[in-house]
Amino acid sequence: MPETIRTLIDRQKTSEPSVLPDALRVAYGGDLRFPPSGLQRPYVIGNFVSTVDGVVSFEIAGKSGGGDISGFDGSDRFTMGLLRASADAVMVGSGTLRQTAPAHLFVAERVFPEARDLYARYRHEVLQKPAPPLQVVVSGSGKVDLTRAIFQTPGIRTLIVTTQAGSGLLAASGAGSLISTEVRTVEGPVIAPADILELLHAEFGVSLLLHEGGPTLFGKFVADGCIDELFLTLAAQMAGRSMQSQRPGLIAGVEFLPETAPWLEIVSVKQRGNHLYLRYRAAHGRDTAG
Repeated sequence: MPETIRTLIDRQKTSEPSVLPDALRVAYGGDLRFPPSGLQRPYVIGNFVSTVDGVVSFEIAGKSGGGDISGFDGSDRFTMGLLRASADAVMVGSGTLRQTAPAHLFVAERVFPEARDLYARYRHEVLQKPAPPLQVVVSGSGKVDLTRAIFQTPGIRTLIVTTQAGSGLLAASGAGSLISTEVRTVEGPVIAPADILELLHAEFGVSLLLHEGGPTLFGKFVADGCIDELFLTLAAQMAGRSMQSQRPGLIAGVEFLPETAPWLEIVSVKQRGNHLYLRYRAAHGRDTAG
């Protein structure tokens, strides 16, 4: 287990019993609970790690993952595992998938195996979720490597959301023969976040969706008002950018005006060593709280 995370601010303190079992609550420095969405779609939480200057990937072959940004920080990995253990589904874009190891699965024990048993008891006994989270891959083109473990592992259910053109390519690549992988097609040349959420809610019963990027897919969700919370680990390093290498930030592909830029409200601030672990909730208007 990592060192205990210190909680500096917690605006969700409640007298209600803790959701997390004692060992996880102590390690996390507090409880972790999510409200029901109250909508006909899943409650969506994003999870990223960023440098102080806002870079989420070095964009270097073999060193493009979040671990290189966080310095392979144990508490960042522990928190990611905790969020995966909580979620009904974990979603990534095809670009993020390519940056992970071919054997990686987006389940709690793969990112922080030291807490495997604790995650399992929490998920099965407390949350009453016996199956691993649904793995969701979004790819408009359908250009994904179907030999990856996420598409081939028994007991891991995976959904590929794609366009009509992407569906044809996936069919030609043999997706139909994969026992635990399904392909769903959305209408139009662009995959709209609302269509993904409607599909996940209506056909797969997803109530809590963990969005793990990348920046382009996350940007679409933010632009469409489909992100409810953001968990952001702030690593105490600076990566920089150059004219030749425009390393990505948290959001790519969309931009906002001062009048339309989304605002967030702080839910909690945690710390261990030089890392900060921030939790935000989407605000309906500008946050003027002191």
